[in-house]
Amino acid sequence: MPIIVSPQDFNVADLFVDLRPDVPLYLKCEGFNFAGSVKLKAAVEMVAAAERAGDLRPGTRLVESSSGNLGIALSMVARSNGFSFTCVTDVRCNAASVRLMRALGAEVHVVGEPHPEHGFLGARLDHIARLCAARPDYLWLNQYANEANWLAHHQTTGPEIIKSFPEIDVLFVGAGTTGTLMGCARYLREARPSTRVVAIETEGSVAFGGPPATRLIPGMGTGIRPPLLDESLVDDVVHVSEVDTVRTCRSLAERGFLFGGSTGTVVSGAGKWLRRHGGRALTAVAVAPDFGERYLDTVYDDSWVAEHYSL
Repeated sequence: MPIIVSPQDFNVADLFVDLRPDVPLYLKCEGFNFAGSVKLKAAVEMVAAAERAGDLRPGTRLVESSSGNLGIALSMVARSNGFSFTCVTDVRCNAASVRLMRALGAEVHVVGEPHPEHGFLGARLDHIARLCAARPDYLWLNQYANEANWLAHHQTTGPEIIKSFPEIDVLFVGAGTTGTLMGCARYLREARPSTRVVAIETEGSVAFGGPPATRLIPGMGTGIRPPLLDESLVDDVVHVSEVDTVRTCRSLAERGFLFGGSTGTVVSGAGKWLRRHGGRALTAVAVAPDFGERYLDTVYDDSWVAEHYSL
């Protein structure tokens, strides 16, 4: 019987969904914690690293840019540790995520206009720069360049996958800040170098050099190349359209699994890659970052989908 003191002390590390026969893929579910997503791991490690370095002291206000899930995780971790937190997001952030952050005591700033070159992420980072310049008590964790972001997954997610699937042939990980991707890739290079690591990226993201385009579904992709990304650790990249993300999410829902947009993107990309490479003979695992409750007003809303996509 688990008994915990802080919400971040609980996380289910070894639950996988077998998606066969539709897709020959095992899906590592990372949403079974009080933050509801894989981002709890990075939030815990980044806050702990800031405390160890002496940067996070009583009276410090944490600030971070997030499209939703990391903001929720940091809201929870900050509140349980007695720190204040400001999340800078943008108008694409799901309304449910904004409400969750505020319920956890966070201050949420919503950026309304994109940066002319670097999109909404660039605008969010500019906003954070202004906040930190005006308030010396603000500490920006900077998930985009923070080594603790990928270290969290090198210490947890990677080992968890190998423990359950020691003979894994291919791993699929979504690319946002690339913290999860880089942490898992580095661990697999050490523990099982023969495993292929495939990055899944949404169309319109520039992480792997693709052309920028408008993206409506938060959680994956970026308007600025992530400083954490080391492409030498990635064997292949698959780009997924948002239309395919919606289709995949709704297809999974027909089986009773309500996953989030990030998970739909990863499963769609993994399916493409496996069909192309004869994947039924491979042991394939994908990281499912989130669940679908925060996407009820978007991916799972017929009116929203009809307004934005042709299905």
